[in-house]
Amino acid sequence: MESEILELESFLPYRLYRLADALSREFSRIYKERHGLTRPEWRTLSGLGQRGTMTATELGAQSAMHKTKVSRAVAELERRRWLIRTTDENDRRVEHLALTRAGLAAYSEMVPLAKAFERELLAQLSADQQASIVKGVASLESVLGLR
Repeated sequence: MESEILELESFLPYRLYRLADALSREFSRIYKERHGLTRPEWRTLSGLGQRGTMTATELGAQSAMHKTKVSRAVAELERRRWLIRTTDENDRRVEHLALTRAGLAAYSEMVPLAKAFERELLAQLSADQQASIVKGVASLESVLGLR
């Protein structure tokens, strides 16, 4: 009996992973050039910029990052004085993380660049293709319980 071969290049999860990684690398050039940020640092900065105060656990869940990556990113943003930690009054093991004025300024500078990156990417597709991608991604997120 012949075993089946999985053609990785046509396997949807692999294709989506490669696409997400390529897009992430492409966008990372912008924040790396602008602020010298790593991907985990950018995700941490953008999570806090979007949500305000969060714990490291919440950041990890929101950004799909392992706790060690979150921890390193938090330490680096704190070193830059872009982030502050506040110990929870009820549970001293929990820290609430928030951006400082400098962190908020960096985030505010990056938001229009991120939106422009997305706009330029989507502008290369027809209106129908754009709608199909948005709908398809939302459908997959829903199937996987991400929405």
